[in-house]
Amino acid sequence: MADANQKFVVVAHAGPAKVPAAQRVGDFGEIYAAFQEAAAQGQSSRCAQCGVPFCQSGCPLENNIPDWLRLAAEGREQEAWHQAEATSTMPEICGRICPQDRLCEGACTLEQAGWETVTIGSVEKYLGDLAFENGWVTPVRPLVERGLSVGIVGAGPAGLAAADRLRSAGYGVTVYDRHDRAGGLLTYGIPGFKLEKPVVQRRVDRLVEGGVQFRLGVEIGTDMEFADLRGSHDAVLIATGVYQAKRLSVPGCGSGGVTAALDYLIASNRKGLGDAVPAFDDGSLNAGGKRVVVIGGGDTAMDCVRTAVRQGATSVTCLYRRDRENMPGSAREVTNAEEEGVVFEWLAAPRAVLGDAGRVTGVRANRMALAVQGGDGRWSVEPVPGGEFDLSADMVIEALGFDAEDIPARFSAPDLAVTDWRTIWTAGATKATTVEGVFAAGDIVRGASLVVWAVRDGQDAAAEIDTWLTSRKQAAA
Repeated sequence: MADANQKFVVVAHAGPAKVPAAQRVGDFGEIYAAFQEAAAQGQSSRCAQCGVPFCQSGCPLENNIPDWLRLAAEGREQEAWHQAEATSTMPEICGRICPQDRLCEGACTLEQAGWETVTIGSVEKYLGDLAFENGWVTPVRPLVERGLSVGIVGAGPAGLAAADRLRSAGYGVTVYDRHDRAGGLLTYGIPGFKLEKPVVQRRVDRLVEGGVQFRLGVEIGTDMEFADLRGSHDAVLIATGVYQAKRLSVPGCGSGGVTAALDYLIASNRKGLGDAVPAFDDGSLNAGGKRVVVIGGGDTAMDCVRTAVRQGATSVTCLYRRDRENMPGSAREVTNAEEEGVVFEWLAAPRAVLGDAGRVTGVRANRMALAVQGGDGRWSVEPVPGGEFDLSADMVIEALGFDAEDIPARFSAPDLAVTDWRTIWTAGATKATTVEGVFAAGDIVRGASLVVWAVRDGQDAAAEIDTWLTSRKQAAA
């Protein structure tokens, strides 16, 4: 007889209901319905409660997944929630946008054994939404006030996670961001069909209610000098993320109609938030009525193709130089895009952007073949002789990834060391930079990565800053 919390042999794997493709492409609402209580408990009961939980080791946050799945299966949702939030400042956000198929669910013992994974992400989302609905998510209320302050540059996931932990520990926290809303890529980069914006805003609201100060529309190095920022706080965390788009370097890539992915996504998200977006209204950053080609194979590319479909593009094609199995984006997102009508041209790389009178008319590409597999498992590619072909396009979106901006130059901080990739250098496994009292976390350290890694880095940075400030205070006593 199977244990009450090990029902994978009698309960079939089932995710939450998904809005049919023909219906969901009409708006930017999230495409997955919420689990109902019975479904959430039933799916949680499938967990095998492994002695060695590979799901936990597959999670960057090392969440106590079997523990909260067991509690959820037993109908103890509030206790399950407290287990989930113990290791994560954003469970309901990670439950929505993490590529679970490459992390916890991909590592699940049941998945590896052929029984199909536990729907970890959907249960996590369910618990988070239930917690907000029932008032289990309370404002930050420090037990003591430390009398020290921390300035955080960047209101994205790393900065928000650090702000949560530092304020909880009793520090005064001020978050600076050049955008007019907090959230970073959570607000402006990720489309609503994956993460509706009120879900982000309620996290920000909780921090504000708990005493975190936000100074938005403030760009460090322009509106405020970095030296002044350091002088205003006892420690500083740089969590700016990486926003500089990698651009095409093929003939014709400077033509009108070629745009960077983030510019395109920000315009779409701002429009959805009700902002005036002239570049959207004049058609420059609007795919409506256009033949769109997106170049790239990551999650940002998937966000772009699926956004273009919703904007009413006449056709959407994704051009990627490797095959489906070697695509860095989430397999789930690829499937969603295919269901919504996106055409994938696998093993194809751009050779030139075609144009007429300065406007894009198409993309010339070449068929590629996998060549050599490197030590990291990635395959190099080489062009197939005679494999040239053309795709018609009125709009080309470059989703080739992101590089770090020149932070030392921007901040007038020449002593702030960076790596060969211009990411901020930190000492070993720490978050400490080469400038005393200045720490760094998230993509600006590790390069463009997942939101869950940014959350982990922000939480770790907060713990390190706490230790550093405490030791300094003790030394001065």
